[in-house]
Amino acid sequence: MEIMTISELSKTFEVSARMIRYYEKMGLFESQRKRDYAYRVYDELAIRRLQQIIVLRKLRVPLKHIAVILNDREQVQALNLIRENVFELEEEINALITIRNILNTVISRLDESIRKKVQLDILKDNELIGVVNALSLSKNNLKEDHSMNDLNKANDNIQSKLNVRILLLPPCTVASCHYIGENPEEKAHDMMSKFILENKLYEVKPDARMFGFNHPNPSRDREFYGYEDWVTIPEDMEVSQPYVKKHFEGGLYAAHAISFPDFHEWGYLQKWVEDNDIYTANYSELGDEIMGGLLEEHLNWIYSCHMRWPKDGIEGKIDLLFPIKKK
Repeated sequence: MEIMTISELSKTFEVSARMIRYYEKMGLFESQRKRDYAYRVYDELAIRRLQQIIVLRKLRVPLKHIAVILNDREQVQALNLIRENVFELEEEINALITIRNILNTVISRLDESIRKKVQLDILKDNELIGVVNALSLSKNNLKEDHSMNDLNKANDNIQSKLNVRILLLPPCTVASCHYIGENPEEKAHDMMSKFILENKLYEVKPDARMFGFNHPNPSRDREFYGYEDWVTIPEDMEVSQPYVKKHFEGGLYAAHAISFPDFHEWGYLQKWVEDNDIYTANYSELGDEIMGGLLEEHLNWIYSCHMRWPKDGIEGKIDLLFPIKKK
């Protein structure tokens, strides 16, 4: 029977270990303890489940639907959920077709006006405005492909069209906690949650923000990687071990919001920066030691922690923050 460690799964399927652990916590598959293995491992069933999840995610099926589909032995619910997803996609396709047709009409009219040497004021074209007002706009793009390679290309094409914001983070004082070992993000987050509650941080600084980054990055050359959390604090707040008080210089960042655990979108944000005509990457000199200076801001973390993580709390998103500078 084939078995893999979480590190092997991550490298084989090119997904983060954090994503795999999240899927496991959702109950989509299970890891096991095996004799002669220092870490938990995943058997053939778990590996096959992960493959199915990856394919369904590339087909843009929501995680909440995937959980139902994988556990639906009679497949009736699976059929209905997939039909629902197809219906939503058809609406997007129809909207895009409408947009394409209107743009072709604009092209035709502009071409005609150029040939006739008559300036066309599109904004005063009542026919065009009427059609545009009836549109249901969509940001998504879809290709009807069937092979796994084509599916990957289609998925990348969809996801790479990011809504990127440019943020200037101001200088600030932070409390830092750092953990290297198995499940470093969870361990660092637990430490930071304890700090926030013990210091009643939300009460003394309701605008506090929480950032995290790999420290160091995962690598084939090291057994464990690490994760470091920062939380902004008042300048005069005292910080004791194991926490460290630091100064963050701030800077200019390209920001893209994701839902947990879609960390693969770091690749899309990197490509956005590489292709940008105005900005270029501004990596840290420490490189992989601190994830190149890239940050993950956990939105609503401070408030949710202060409220002791209520089940009906505010939905948390994560801002991927890529350091940039003008060319």
